[in-house]
Amino acid sequence: MSQGTPGELEKHHELAPDGEPVSHHDPLSSGFPLGTEGRILFWIAFAFSIFQLATAAHLWDLPSQIVRAVHVGFLCLLGLPLVAAIKGENAGLRALFWLLGLAGMGVAVYQWWEYEALIFRAGMPSLADTIVGVAALAVLFIATWRIMGPALPIIAGLFLAYCLFGRYLPSPFVIRYYPFSQIVDHMSFGTEGIYGIPTYVSSSYIFLFILFGSFLERAGMIKLFTDISLGLVGGAKGGAAKVAVISSGLMGTISGSGVANVVTTGQFTIPLMKRFGYRAAFAGGVESTASMGGQIMPPVMGAVAFIMAETLNVPYAAVVQAAVIPAVLYFGSVFWMVHLEAGKRGLIGLKKGELPSALNALKKGWYLLLPLGVLVYLLFTGYTPLYAGTIGLALTALLILGAPLARRISVQALRYVFWIGLGISAAAFFEYGILPVVIALAVLIALCALFRGGRETLLLTRDALAEGAKTALPVGIACAIVGIIVGTMTLTGVANTFGQFIVAVGDTSLFLSLVLTMITCLILGMGIPTIPNYIITSSIAGPALLALGVPLIVSHMFVFYFGILADLTPPVALACFAAAPIAKAPGLRISFEAVKVALAGFVIPFMAVYTPALMLQDGGPLAEAIGYWPAVVYIVFKACLAIGLWGAAAIGYLVAPLKWWERAVATVAAFTLIAAMPITDEIGFALAALIIGWHALQIRRHGVPEVVNRTGGGSSTTATGAAPRDETVSPAE
Repeated sequence: MSQGTPGELEKHHELAPDGEPVSHHDPLSSGFPLGTEGRILFWIAFAFSIFQLATAAHLWDLPSQIVRAVHVGFLCLLGLPLVAAIKGENAGLRALFWLLGLAGMGVAVYQWWEYEALIFRAGMPSLADTIVGVAALAVLFIATWRIMGPALPIIAGLFLAYCLFGRYLPSPFVIRYYPFSQIVDHMSFGTEGIYGIPTYVSSSYIFLFILFGSFLERAGMIKLFTDISLGLVGGAKGGAAKVAVISSGLMGTISGSGVANVVTTGQFTIPLMKRFGYRAAFAGGVESTASMGGQIMPPVMGAVAFIMAETLNVPYAAVVQAAVIPAVLYFGSVFWMVHLEAGKRGLIGLKKGELPSALNALKKGWYLLLPLGVLVYLLFTGYTPLYAGTIGLALTALLILGAPLARRISVQALRYVFWIGLGISAAAFFEYGILPVVIALAVLIALCALFRGGRETLLLTRDALAEGAKTALPVGIACAIVGIIVGTMTLTGVANTFGQFIVAVGDTSLFLSLVLTMITCLILGMGIPTIPNYIITSSIAGPALLALGVPLIVSHMFVFYFGILADLTPPVALACFAAAPIAKAPGLRISFEAVKVALAGFVIPFMAVYTPALMLQDGGPLAEAIGYWPAVVYIVFKACLAIGLWGAAAIGYLVAPLKWWERAVATVAAFTLIAAMPITDEIGFALAALIIGWHALQIRRHGVPEVVNRTGGGSSTTATGAAPRDETVSPAE
């Protein structure tokens, strides 16, 4: 196939470094089980994706309430028996979970059948409604427990219990009496409970973007990102870890799932880091931290960004705008930490001859960036995420299905005509809607079915649809069950109680209010993933921080950011446990290393609250004093300096190793740059100048101690007078 046209499609298998299949902390990270049951589950997943695509593209127009109900029904029908089959449980239990899954879908059928009648008797549920509502809640709790573990169902159960028994609590937590039927009606029907905004976002935007990422991954995007990363930084100091940071950041542009990112890019980057001298736990921690950052990397920022846009009623582009600088700083901080670790341990890069060319990789895979470019353009020109995602997914499907046909066209000019024709059919979407794209896809499918390479591509596309549905299970089920928590807040008003406490603390110190909110995020993150963490904490703390003068989108980004960092905290830390079998290190140890790597990033949300210009938002005393753009430049510079000092203090290395008191001074300097109190900036800059100047003076006087090079790339040298350690590892191993 000639250069510049879509190339071979590749299927990625999850293998450990020794070639054996890996099993992750997350049971859904493995494939569909073998046998008849596995095939049935596969086709249920395929049907799930087709349903979501048909409703998203308006090929099948249904009321939003029905789409949400069927979405949750599919989550239960697929998730419950799939987890049982993957875990290899006995036939009796598997039959039970099939019955529960069918009951979950039965709830959706009831909502569809009774749709108009339910609207007319809203607030006055019948006995049948209450029974179905209880069944919906019970199946959802069981499904969440099976798919995500006990923490989230327990928290949601406590909120539900508060609705039932809150009237017995002392002030200020006491609430009025709510009849059982009213609570069930509120939670199981309408748009306040399990079918609320999170489920709406999951059933429309999130599922679509998960499929978008799944298609791009199978089209070869992982290899493109890895080759670009290797070409750019593979030869630098600590190049193996820097490749992990950049490739994970690039993967984050198409996949907002930290765990999915770990098990794709991590298959390559973690063994590479280990081979070139990084400790196993540190390698896993770097990959986990970088992968979790994918949730704030535009344009596809993960599920939370869509929920935030819908909750705040702002364009998705506004959320992306607020996230751009923090995302770059997050990855910059991780990059800086691995650079310092590499310097401390003498880990240099890969040999130039072993590295691919980033430019050649772009020349061969440029076409894979087209859907991503179109997606960015549409999101920033005011189109909805649903519209942009549909076009992006359609364009990706055209590229994938067109590739085997283009390879059969021997004349270069005709090949270009073929691609131009496909491009015109995709562009017709803007003028004539989805119909021209559907016709083009139908023609491509029919043509691909006629020859072997085309049939293989159709199978790959089918697999991507089923795999995308499986990937969506934990996200969708979390969105459904947090509806109970949000529903409790809207029914009882309990969020006001905690909010008033935060405001009371904030009257004394905004910083203490922020620390309290951060601790809430981190504690919740020990047991639940980012999505429910964000929804719960933003519902409680968002209005309170707004009352204290923090811009709304900044307060939500503050919670969002710490929700991501909380996903790295033990004991849950799903991304770290996903990295464990690849790194061959305990998940908890990886989690502690990940927190250490992410430590420098903790400064960013605090600085954004005091100076909203860091999130490209208007307001704040600094912007009023010196102007908006000067404030942006100043706060970005200050954030970079604070991150640099914080990282040096945490690792104990700058250009050379740091003494304990130098680390202490660096810590104080970083803290004063964050604090944003009178004269703290001046103190911070003075301390920073002092420690950097002193460090430079010591290097000038004594030189930089040479540390053993464990990469095998070049000569192994040690500090003067020391013998080389015999622990050099060859890259060829």
